[in-house]
Amino acid sequence: MSSVNYVSKETLEAMREEITRMKTSGRAEIARQIAEAREKGDLKENAEYDAAKEAQGLHEAKLANLETSLANTRILDPKQIDTSKVSILSKVKVTNMVTKKIFEYRIVSESEADLKLGKISVSSPIGKGLLGKAIGEIAEISVPNGAIQFRVESISID
Repeated sequence: MSSVNYVSKETLEAMREEITRMKTSGRAEIARQIAEAREKGDLKENAEYDAAKEAQGLHEAKLANLETSLANTRILDPKQIDTSKVSILSKVKVTNMVTKKIFEYRIVSESEADLKLGKISVSSPIGKGLLGKAIGEIAEISVPNGAIQFRVESISID
């Protein structure tokens, strides 16, 4: 059972480009590897052939998964996002109530999440805890080490 995956227009284009790359150069490279391994003789005892066939299976499974994800993807228009509350694609600045450190996160779909870039998944504990909060509200978030309290300082789309 697949759920709807909300992404930005740029992410949707990146997904389409990846599918195209996998169908063209990705498949061609695997076919080349299989052909090379096949030339080496008896297929029953050919480890390179077995590895190339396994790589082909993994490639096709990844491609099918990406195509399924793309079929369930919807574009969110940033101009239509309400910035009075935290929602997907919102950029939110929060203060950790204990350490007083300020963090800035963009709430994104699971496929776009990248903590190094400050993008957290809408389904992560922090993402779930911040959803629906307004500026000034405190989100109590359960994490493996206990609970964290974040105060929402600002919400934007930029």
